[in-house]
Amino acid sequence: MLSGLQITDGRLKPIAQKVLAGQRLNAGDGLTLFQSTDLLALGWLANHVREKKHGRVCYFNVNRHINPTNVCVAHCKLCAFGRSPGAAGAYTFALEEIFLRAAQGVAEGATEFHIVGGLHPDLPFEYYLDLIRGLAQRFPQVHLKAFTMVEVHYYARLSKLSIRDTLIKMKDAGVGSLPGGGAEIFHPRVRRLICDHKVSGRMWLQIARTAHEVGLRSNATMLFGHVETLEERVDHLIQLREAQDQTHGFVTFIPLEFHPANTALSHVPRPTGFDDLKTIAASRLMLDNFDHIKAYWIMLTPRIAQIALRFGANDLDGTVVEEKIYHDAGATTPEGLTRSELERLIHAAGCIPVERDTLYNPVNRSKMPILSVPPRTNGSDGFLPETSLTLNV
Repeated sequence: MLSGLQITDGRLKPIAQKVLAGQRLNAGDGLTLFQSTDLLALGWLANHVREKKHGRVCYFNVNRHINPTNVCVAHCKLCAFGRSPGAAGAYTFALEEIFLRAAQGVAEGATEFHIVGGLHPDLPFEYYLDLIRGLAQRFPQVHLKAFTMVEVHYYARLSKLSIRDTLIKMKDAGVGSLPGGGAEIFHPRVRRLICDHKVSGRMWLQIARTAHEVGLRSNATMLFGHVETLEERVDHLIQLREAQDQTHGFVTFIPLEFHPANTALSHVPRPTGFDDLKTIAASRLMLDNFDHIKAYWIMLTPRIAQIALRFGANDLDGTVVEEKIYHDAGATTPEGLTRSELERLIHAAGCIPVERDTLYNPVNRSKMPILSVPPRTNGSDGFLPETSLTLNV
């Protein structure tokens, strides 16, 4: 069974036997994975699991990121995106601006809008519901993946609703699923240091469970490479695995490399490519009940993400366009890739590219209508300028 696998770290041999037998790894196994420097053996094992689940298929989608506002009251040390109200660079889009940008995305073939933003102190919950309703009415063929567990918790507080009722209102407005951001590292010690004003890890998981109970699938993330220990990474993965055992509502897991530039943690060294690949491989091996592991090229770079396809990942995310959050934190990757560029990366890794929708149904472009780009308006790029919204609340 170990034919083709060379292990230089003897601690991995019993783990390899478990993996090949389809047995679940425990916390001690997870810690060994993260401690080991036998990267090729980890990659072989993770690729074995990946190919067992998906063969050589690698998924991507055509999506558009929409960040309605960067005004945020949380002031997390890990973040370079959020701004205080009235600060330089702070913005809030009027709804018509968002609809114009969304139309551009649809004209370019987007099947998903990925919508996340700051925790704005003056925007009412109804603004976000109107945003979703407007997008759903204008673009009913596009899946709305909107609002992290952190945002859901904030909207519940604003509207004085329960978490469940907040999620039901979002779903009724047109939200199709939730992104997985804001999970960071679940351990309280870490959250006190990097995001002390965010929901607790326990609350993040409870909101995810509730979303799954009301019929909303979601993604899950882990932000790695800052102040967390390897034990805390493993604990994070096991808590996600336990929640998935309960609800089966997580679609994809995305390990997110921490970008320290322009944050309060700028002194923290950025994770290495070695750590990126090891974390993806360890995640694939630990999260046996997750179907998909994403190599988020925006943070990893397209090249590392491409290599990650042989270290357990089976998804490169999408065309993205206008990614703001990680570029504010110093990402030097493009803000978007074309379909052909993604397909080229996947082919070069020896994999088969398959365009998917948000829930991993294959997309048949031949059956989709051809749409034109919306006419130009006030801005030189065809969009209204990014001005702050005047609120009457």
